[in-house]
Amino acid sequence: MKKHTTTLLSSLVLIAFTVTSCKENTSSVNEASPESEKPAEVVAKKITISKLENSPAYSDAVLKIESPSAENIKTGETDFNFKVENYELGAQTDSPNVQLLANSGKGQHIHFILNNEPYSAHYESAFAKALPEGTHHLVAFLSRSYHESVKNENSVVVKKLVVGDSPENETGVNVEEPTLIYSRPKGTYSGKDTENLLLDFFVLNTKLSESGNKVRATINGEQFEITEWAPQVIRGLPMGEVTIMLELIDSKGNVLDGPFNKVTRTVVLKE
Repeated sequence: MKKHTTTLLSSLVLIAFTVTSCKENTSSVNEASPESEKPAEVVAKKITISKLENSPAYSDAVLKIESPSAENIKTGETDFNFKVENYELGAQTDSPNVQLLANSGKGQHIHFILNNEPYSAHYESAFAKALPEGTHHLVAFLSRSYHESVKNENSVVVKKLVVGDSPENETGVNVEEPTLIYSRPKGTYSGKDTENLLLDFFVLNTKLSESGNKVRATINGEQFEITEWAPQVIRGLPMGEVTIMLELIDSKGNVLDGPFNKVTRTVVLKE
């Protein structure tokens, strides 16, 4: 009887030890890798572009240049005077895109682009600018308050300007040929404006199509083909520097001749 009692006690001690050991091991595992200490999953954003909708067409809007009327102008400040018809400079564009995109509080304006460099915005039809000596190619067009260009044959001015007596920096541009003019994005974006960036450009002397000429956009290394002359919205961009390259290409993917038909810009996105 004593032998059986001893055996039973030994068995109970062994079971108790095993259960205690299991509990200790389980506790140790849980303490070593609590749920809160698991590394957070990082999901990379995907860069996308999509056609911008819901903009008023302004199909009858007109932009003309009244001065300077001559091609040759003197060095120093030059008075520019434009005539605007069926379009109101300084007004806020009546569109939900005012809330979607970076929008100018000063309203609708003129994008003034010299030699396909970053534009200057002008909210009145008359202003003065000092141009460097040489040969320049001006492209100016009407812009909505959120910087989308008005795209019709009468909303743009294309003019060659020769500044000074002996210009030396001839650009070699033939604006009678297919030409790409970069417009947006531009500058620095912050806060909500980083979510949707307007990609916009002007094309001269060509139509874009799936089987013909196109614009190839390379955004942080990601390539997109644009087969319609229409504004696009870029989404999924990371904070920091963003590089955008636009190229006017033929049906085989070759960049068309012309110094303006391949352009690279950098913009900055910050919290």
